[in-house]
Amino acid sequence: MTAAGVPDALRAHAQGLHCLQAAAELLIGHAVWLQREDFLRHFVHTLPGPAGGTPTALIDWPEVITGLDQGHLPCSGSERRMLRIAASLADGIPVDLRDALTGLDARNTDLVRDAVTRATGHK
Repeated sequence: MTAAGVPDALRAHAQGLHCLQAAAELLIGHAVWLQREDFLRHFVHTLPGPAGGTPTALIDWPEVITGLDQGHLPCSGSERRMLRIAASLADGIPVDLRDALTGLDARNTDLVRDAVTRATGHK
C-alpha cells in the first residue's frame, strides 16, 4: 500500500472506535508519520478490506513506542510528542501530558484538542 492509501485504511480500521479514530485523525492531520517510509514499513500493517472493500491498516503501537524509545525513529520533539499522544489514545500507552503538551505549536495544539474531542465521542 502506498502512503496515499494509508489514511483511508486507518479510518476503515478505526471505524466506530472513538479513541482509535482520534489517534488515526491525529496522525493524518499531523501529516508527518504517515509520510515516513520507515514508519510505514515497520509499524503499519495492512489487511485486505472485506468483500474487496477499503483495505484496513493498523499500527503496532507498543512497537512504535519501543522504536521511539530505542532511537529507531529519529524525529523532532514535536513529532515525538504527537506520536506519544496518538499511541496513548489508540492503545492506552501512558503519556506524560506535561511533557507531551509543552512546546506544541498552535496547529498541533488544535490537532490534539480535536483528537480529545473525537475520543470522547463529541465529534
